[in-house]
Amino acid sequence: MSPHHHHDTDTATEIDWNEMLPLLERGAELQTPLYRQAAAWLGELAPPTGVRRVLDVGSGPGVLSCLLAEAFPYAEVVAVDATPELLERARDRAAGLGLTRVTTLHAQLPDDIAALGPADLIWAAGSLHHLGDQRAAVADLAGLLRPGGVLAVAESGLAGRHLPQHTGIGRPGLEARMEAAHADWFAEMRAALPGAKEEVDDWRALLAGAGLTPSGTRSFLHDVPAPVTDPVREYVLAHFTRHRHTLGERLSPEDRAALDRLLDPADPQGLHHRPDLFLLTARTVHTARRG
Repeated sequence: MSPHHHHDTDTATEIDWNEMLPLLERGAELQTPLYRQAAAWLGELAPPTGVRRVLDVGSGPGVLSCLLAEAFPYAEVVAVDATPELLERARDRAAGLGLTRVTTLHAQLPDDIAALGPADLIWAAGSLHHLGDQRAAVADLAGLLRPGGVLAVAESGLAGRHLPQHTGIGRPGLEARMEAAHADWFAEMRAALPGAKEEVDDWRALLAGAGLTPSGTRSFLHDVPAPVTDPVREYVLAHFTRHRHTLGERLSPEDRAALDRLLDPADPQGLHHRPDLFLLTARTVHTARRG
């Protein structure tokens, strides 16, 4: 979700979170079954009757905040983000669902972490990698947990796949090459963050290093086989459009041409018309408990 500060260095790796809002929201909505499974698992680790306050750190437009409020019916759920427009959308979503227990907090992390207050459950999905010092961020969040509280970090998993290996356009393996280009972009984005530190993405070790007791890691699958619904097709189109924008010059001329064809609404083999479009991804959640 949204990070807790705006990158002000290399514009090639800068993210406009307001512009990203529709893609973030649609992606989270489509993956609701996956996140419901994750929330149910968290309910086994932190029984809902004992959870009074939940922090959704890097909440974005609040889709997960509302799911967490449904999974933990006695808890106040605080959507924490640095982008006011995303928090406004989170408030609208919660109001539309009648979830008065969902509140929002505008915070720039790591600077404002003390303002988050104590919690029985902290959920951080795709947000910690936007902080330069991930080890310090995990330690700071661990310090907010009440005794017995759980910190859940949703990072890594499997990159999404949407197309067959051979699409009939250009050289086979386009998505794998896009993933490799994105990995380079991601490394540059991380290196440009304030206070960036090299860190092995061993989340279990990072959680244990913060004084917590690891309580399990699970991966949750999101599998939408072909043929897809219109909302899924629109999401995949938005996903590829963003990648064309962010990865453009990192791809070969041949792959850029293939991507342009895929995005062309007039091309019968494009994403607008393909019957073989699908959506397959997985999210991995690492958890740990405060003694």
